[in-house]
Amino acid sequence: MLRTKRPSINDVARLAGVSKKTVSRIINNEPNVSEKMRRKVQSAIDECSYTPNSQARGLSLSRSFLVSIVYDNPNASYVMEAMYGALDYCRSQGYELIMHPCDFSSPTAIDDLMTFIGQSKIDGVILLQPISDSAELASRLKEAGCNFVRLLSTRCEDEANMIYHNDGIAVNQIVAHLAERGHRQIAHIRGPLNSQSANQRHAEFLLAMEKQSLVVAEHHVVLGDYTFRSGIDSAESLLASNSPPSAIFASNDEMAIGAIVAAQRMGIKIPTGLAVVGFDDSPHASRMWPALTTVNLRVKEMTQLAAQKLIAQCKGNNSAAADVPCEVKPIFIQRQTTDIPSTTPK
Repeated sequence: MLRTKRPSINDVARLAGVSKKTVSRIINNEPNVSEKMRRKVQSAIDECSYTPNSQARGLSLSRSFLVSIVYDNPNASYVMEAMYGALDYCRSQGYELIMHPCDFSSPTAIDDLMTFIGQSKIDGVILLQPISDSAELASRLKEAGCNFVRLLSTRCEDEANMIYHNDGIAVNQIVAHLAERGHRQIAHIRGPLNSQSANQRHAEFLLAMEKQSLVVAEHHVVLGDYTFRSGIDSAESLLASNSPPSAIFASNDEMAIGAIVAAQRMGIKIPTGLAVVGFDDSPHASRMWPALTTVNLRVKEMTQLAAQKLIAQCKGNNSAAADVPCEVKPIFIQRQTTDIPSTTPK
């Protein structure tokens, strides 16, 4: 069987009745091209099913047409959602996506990452948490002239290079949800102190409790490290105290699931004896029983926006990059771990 020849830029130009240079300008989203001409060429591209060759484009424009998602996150579902969120848009624009894991706890992590970017001739990077929290890395990328977008848990001053999820909205919904069900003794298993997202969620928790006129007992705040084991240990400590909480908000689902296991081992029923809320909406959250009340960060939507912003930067179209929304509102998801009102007196 003969292999069908892949359509070329010349085929598009011939079908559209324009020059090869005009097609190239439109593919690369260059300015000063009329909308009518863009539609005409795009119609020819669609009819030919033409996909730009990234290697040929890189040689002609001194760009690699490679972008990368850089991550140091043990949560596989988070990383996969991020990848799928960026992949389709990158490919539609003729860019290839490289997934680059790294150990950001290494003292040479930033230098190693800059070396990777330089050697691979990466046009731009999307930084996932916790790597994206590094102001030093952002500064180094700017100095090197590398395009980048950071996924963050809170807004920063550099909106041109960030997409963030507004944790404050979600934490307020969590506390209000628990308060409506009669909970007054609400504990918090917070994440590690070196995590910006963990610190943000803890600060928002304290503010949300104050809004509900609820007091946070000192012994109702315990430090976890985002692991299942730390959720078990933290919950055991909370539930064995002289004044145990009637509800626990954990800063991620792993710790929340650990808290549920600890409660069940102690003979405490969920949710009648203890309500539990997590954060992240990991795959286990909806598959366990009782299913976990949690927050979906909309990671896929965040990286879709990040890819749009990044590729606009790579094309030198800063106005288009600025037009991409930088805020994504997370979704509070109520499930069985909180769906029965507490018997705790108001």
